[in-house]
Amino acid sequence: MRDMNDTPKGQDASSVHGSILLVDDDKFLLDMYGMKFTGAGFTVQTCLSAEEALDALRKGFVADVILFDLVMPEHDGFSFLETRHTENLVPGAILIALTNQSNDAEKKRAEEFGVEHFIVKASMIPSEVVEVVKKGIAKSNDRNPKA
Repeated sequence: MRDMNDTPKGQDASSVHGSILLVDDDKFLLDMYGMKFTGAGFTVQTCLSAEEALDALRKGFVADVILFDLVMPEHDGFSFLETRHTENLVPGAILIALTNQSNDAEKKRAEEFGVEHFIVKASMIPSEVVEVVKKGIAKSNDRNPKA
C-alpha cells in the first residue's frame, strides 16, 4: 500500500478536491492514476489488492471515491464490494469500476453493489477518468451539501 496522502504541491488543504482510494493489481496503472489524481488536487491512497484496500478502510482511511479494478488475484472487485458493504466501510463513497471488463452482466452486477460509474480502461484516457471523478463528487455534493 502506497500512501500519497500529502497535499499536492502548491496547494493548501482547503483546495484539495477530495480523497481517492485506488485499487488495482497493476502497479504501473496504479502509479500513473495516483500521479494524475494527486496532480489534480486529490488526496490519494493506492492499494495493489482488494485486501490492502479493505485494510486501509478498516484503519480509517475515508475515501470520497473508490476506483477499483474488477479483475484482481485472490479477491476480485466484487469480493471487495461485498466485504465493503457487509462491514459498512465508507458507505457514502462514490464507487467507480475502472476495468478492462465490458460485459453487461458484470456491469449490472456492479450496479447492484452501488457502483455509479463503470469505466472500461481502454475507452478513456486518465485525464478523462479524473474528470468523471470530479463530476461525480460535484454531483454528490449537490445531492448532499455539507453544512
